[in-house]
Amino acid sequence: MRKFGPLVQFDRPAFVHDTAEIYGKACIAEGVSIWPRVVMRAEMYENSIGPYTNLQDFVLVHVGDCQGTFIGAHCSITHHATVHGCTIGDNCLIGINATVMDNAVIGDNTIVAGHSIVAGGSQIPANSIVAGVPGVVVKTRNNFVANRLNAFIYHYNALAYARGEHRAWDSPAFEQARIAERASLETELAALEKN
Repeated sequence: MRKFGPLVQFDRPAFVHDTAEIYGKACIAEGVSIWPRVVMRAEMYENSIGPYTNLQDFVLVHVGDCQGTFIGAHCSITHHATVHGCTIGDNCLIGINATVMDNAVIGDNTIVAGHSIVAGGSQIPANSIVAGVPGVVVKTRNNFVANRLNAFIYHYNALAYARGEHRAWDSPAFEQARIAERASLETELAALEKN
């Protein structure tokens, strides 16, 4: 049974699993998917999840001492990750079991590798790959296409789960959609880089 507090606002999410627990003030944007055992709490401030972002199984989202957690559009917060009173830009991927701590800012198109810990107050530039404990920038690369494609794949799956279908990725239709989306994103990136 879903457990939501009275201040949780939903704007047409794609899928919210029955085991998700969301308390305090939270804003869940269009196309968001929230997977099994996600916990989101805001005893003060607010947690905000941007459009088409996915919070995968066992993700924890919590406010920090000075602010809530703000996650941009088309992000993937992957299994067992913790995001705590931080800001995550658009088109980011936070890896499995990674932690992003209070007042850290993760720039757009960034990947935080699995099991990394981004220390409180860290400022991670856009287009970074972060790894380690503490997490540091180990490479600069525009991860727009890879991260947006991951978010697309999860949105595709979320729509299927909402229909009660649990094998969407095992179909020719999915593979065709994935290929088409990659081509579209590569075209979009090329246009962005020209401007």
